[in-house]
Amino acid sequence: MPGEPSIETTISDCGVVARVCGDMDYVTVPGLWARFKEVLADAGRFIVLDLTGVSFCDSAGLSVLIRAARKARLSDAELVLACVPPSLRRILDMTGADQVLPVYGTVAQAQAGLEGQENGGLTPLAPQ
Repeated sequence: MPGEPSIETTISDCGVVARVCGDMDYVTVPGLWARFKEVLADAGRFIVLDLTGVSFCDSAGLSVLIRAARKARLSDAELVLACVPPSLRRILDMTGADQVLPVYGTVAQAQAGLEGQENGGLTPLAPQ
């Protein structure tokens, strides 16, 4: 099925980088949520969601991102977004979800920000 989401994970020095590809919508969210739960269970302290490959996101997709961030916090983990496509960035801005989901311009910036948190420092978010 075109647009079917996939998540590819890699381990980095500061946690897990999960690259999301495909559509994040009401049709794909059940499978996407199941995959996010697997990532969260194996992630450790930090999770960077690389959204470079997200081709479409509706309110159901946004909801699953917020749900994943909440589940991460319950496990004392931090989930952040990186490489957010412009259309999704507008949705985050318009809904105020960017206040709940930290957004970084690149995966490297997200990792640096998380490393700063781990070392007790505050690293500002990258401007968009």
